[in-house]
Amino acid sequence: MNQLTRDLLDPPGPLLLVPDAVLLPEGPVGGHAVVVAGGSFRAVGPAEELARAHPGLDAVPLPGHLLMPGFVDAHHHLTQSFGSALAFGEPSEIFRRVWVPLEGALDEESAYVSAKLAALEALRGGFTTVTDAGTRACVDVDAVASAARDAGIRCVLGLLCNDVRDDATGTAGDTGIAGDAARGTAVLEGAEKHLARYDGDPLIHPSLAVSIPEAATPAVLHGTARLAAEAGATVQIHVNEHLAGVERSLLRHGLRPVEHLHRIGALGPQLLAAHATLLTPRELTLLADTGSAVSYNPVASAWKGNAVAPATAMAERGIRFGLGTDGTRGDGFRLADAAEFAQRIAYGLTTGDSSCGAGWTWLEHATAGGADAVGLGARTGTVAPGLAADFLLVDLTNPELALSWDVPWELVRRGNRDQITAVFVAGRLRLWHGRPVGWDGRALVRRAAELARTAVERAPITRAHPTSAQARQRSAAL
Repeated sequence: MNQLTRDLLDPPGPLLLVPDAVLLPEGPVGGHAVVVAGGSFRAVGPAEELARAHPGLDAVPLPGHLLMPGFVDAHHHLTQSFGSALAFGEPSEIFRRVWVPLEGALDEESAYVSAKLAALEALRGGFTTVTDAGTRACVDVDAVASAARDAGIRCVLGLLCNDVRDDATGTAGDTGIAGDAARGTAVLEGAEKHLARYDGDPLIHPSLAVSIPEAATPAVLHGTARLAAEAGATVQIHVNEHLAGVERSLLRHGLRPVEHLHRIGALGPQLLAAHATLLTPRELTLLADTGSAVSYNPVASAWKGNAVAPATAMAERGIRFGLGTDGTRGDGFRLADAAEFAQRIAYGLTTGDSSCGAGWTWLEHATAGGADAVGLGARTGTVAPGLAADFLLVDLTNPELALSWDVPWELVRRGNRDQITAVFVAGRLRLWHGRPVGWDGRALVRRAAELARTAVERAPITRAHPTSAQARQRSAAL
């Protein structure tokens, strides 16, 4: 362990960090420094001014590094990490055939290990915050909270509030699609307790979740929206993700999903609409007018979606949105690249828009915009005094970034997790050169591999496509 690592790992008090540049909302600024104390940024400004204002602090020089906000994953499923590779080649709505069976096969240990494995991957990819959309595992959701806390990552923790059972959608709850008043009351009571359970927790931020609109009765959809709004929390709902979901809503309610949520009073600043790929102009207007937020998940669209969310249109209309992985791969830089790339392919090519957000759009919505979308805009996402010290130290001396002309856009198109030297969450060093600090990441991966085999073998998973090796053999046999 070198002196720099020791200085960052266990400082006796506040840290005065002096990198080559600090990424501020207006862009990268040289000659700046930050003071980190008590888990937050105490000061941000010109290095010489901060040194004079804090004469008792020894500056920690960070040559060749950019200090930037950590990425915010606006949509994740932490307890699905055992089956990440099972999603390859699968069509839409795989939750019925893969995710529901897999999570149903998890016990408390495997749910904890699965969530911690996902948290480790997220940290390695530069995420300092992950937003979990609620586990279907039959365990106390605190297993997921403990995994995130032990890994050292900030977590917006969803509690599933489904009160309808419908075999057609793979949702859990009472028998019969109508639901039950007593169950709805119990679900809302549980939601209220969940919101209070983590009050004051430095890393865990409670959220409510409904798998899809059809998984909850109007009373519960309205009730969760009310509870979340009162608590300053979010309600996460998969909305307009697939054609099947839109058609299901039209048949049941005579309205598209966003229209249905609007009619029952579930839209608003508390809503975090996951995916939102199939939106009409009317639905875009509803989201904008109500202040609702969206998680734009471009990799999920490429891997198993029917469409790409119109994120550039959302940005133009002022719709709040962040970027989410949907548990696909935990690399913040590749996510930002996918966000731009998907817009270019889906919308930019047909309109001659070669900029598609000019790079900064995707970097901003991967950090500050994502924090705002998940309800943490006043806590994290930006390098600013008073906000949580959730940040990355990025090596700018590598071949991809050393010849720099446009750092923000280069981070989007040429950045990758190998360039991350350190990850800090709440002012503490959590990851150093890809390895967790204070716990054994390799031992976790070994245990996860053991538990994953058992869980996947036990789960009644149905895949639509074979593995790549099997597909190659079939192709050769034709």
